[in-house]
Amino acid sequence: MSTDATTTSATRAQRLDRLPFTRQHGRLVVGSGLGWALDAMDVGLISFVMTALAVQWALTPTELSWIGSIGFVGMALGATLGGLLADRIGRRQVFALTLLVFGVATGAAALAWSVASLLVFRFLIGLGLGAELPVASTLVSEYAPARLRGRVVVALEAFWAVGWLLAALIGYFVVPRSDDGWRWALALGAVPALYAVVVRRGLPESVRFLELQGRTAEAEAAVRRFESSAGVPPVPSTTPAPTPAPRPGALWAPGSRRRTAALWGVWFGINFAYYGAFIWLPTLLYTAGFDLVRAFGYTLLITLAQLPGYAVAAVLVERWGRRPTLVVFLLGSAAGAGAFALAGGDTAVLVAGMVLSFSNLGAWGALYAVTPEVYPTALRATGAGAAAGFGRIASIAAPLCVPPLLAAGGNGLVFATFAAAFVLTAAAALALPERRGEPLEDAAP
Repeated sequence: MSTDATTTSATRAQRLDRLPFTRQHGRLVVGSGLGWALDAMDVGLISFVMTALAVQWALTPTELSWIGSIGFVGMALGATLGGLLADRIGRRQVFALTLLVFGVATGAAALAWSVASLLVFRFLIGLGLGAELPVASTLVSEYAPARLRGRVVVALEAFWAVGWLLAALIGYFVVPRSDDGWRWALALGAVPALYAVVVRRGLPESVRFLELQGRTAEAEAAVRRFESSAGVPPVPSTTPAPTPAPRPGALWAPGSRRRTAALWGVWFGINFAYYGAFIWLPTLLYTAGFDLVRAFGYTLLITLAQLPGYAVAAVLVERWGRRPTLVVFLLGSAAGAGAFALAGGDTAVLVAGMVLSFSNLGAWGALYAVTPEVYPTALRATGAGAAAGFGRIASIAAPLCVPPLLAAGGNGLVFATFAAAFVLTAAAALALPERRGEPLEDAAP
């Protein structure tokens, strides 16, 4: 680190960008990531619950599709509202509130007595979950040093694989063991309600948000906490004037229109292909002739491939950049989905599923790295939430599309459709801005 970092004035954002990765950064990533993992555990669990309920409640494919999709209706609304609120009342407050909402609703879903009641609880779960993900990634990106920001955000996103792995373990060991196994699995989702209290107390508020609100003393205290963790003395800071959050229509202003269109396209495509495939995966394996335990076991192995996907993406987003990494992983996802469509034996199914899992989750990591970089501070959470909310429309539609695709052409047509979606998404990703190593924007483009 150069000595002028300690002798000249700098903005607080510049002071954060100059720091090494510290224990405070680690606490922020782990604190946010545990909430992220619990979110993923809930989303993953519903795929196993659907498979169990198909047997116990004798549900039709249409009923199963709605159980898989209704949560994403809540997520679409939650992501949009959560982003708006985060730019107005703060990232940390919204993060804690969303954890509380979806944790309580998931515990309540364990008591569902009918399809209708389960649909209501799944909607409320989605409302909390949808708001949490873009807000958490925005908060972490605003603290991460510029030269490490992509890697840090991918590390946060990697907690999704941890949560999905927990869901696969619960699905394998708990759900099939009794008629109430799915209820016990959902009851574990109440854990985030307790964790929300820890989050609210332990995580810092975004320095950039505090400055825009005129809360400079709190912003300075937060920066000094990180500087102290790095052993770096504070320097005089310039403070930007407080700025009100712009209206959501600013996303489509001339300076933002192209990047918004590209970002929404990528979010839509990746949601469609990912949730269409993975929400239905255990059920598709079961209907293809696997027994319940074996279908869940294969899903567990396929899920394990997510972790190395994130690890490779975390390296490449800083070496290649966000955009090329995202495009390559999306094309890899297309290859995995295409191979799954043609798979003719157990080994081929497993290998194709692992390729799809590895590539798809690496793409998600790169997408979460680039999303907070697209907009300036006053619009960042709103933009990230709006993109995620638009993407959730695809996650609503995708599970509903699976039954007619199955009827028309079986698993082959289902996964060929997802392969095509991945290719189109890669094309949209080419229009995203590349901001590897650059500071986050504080002013509108």
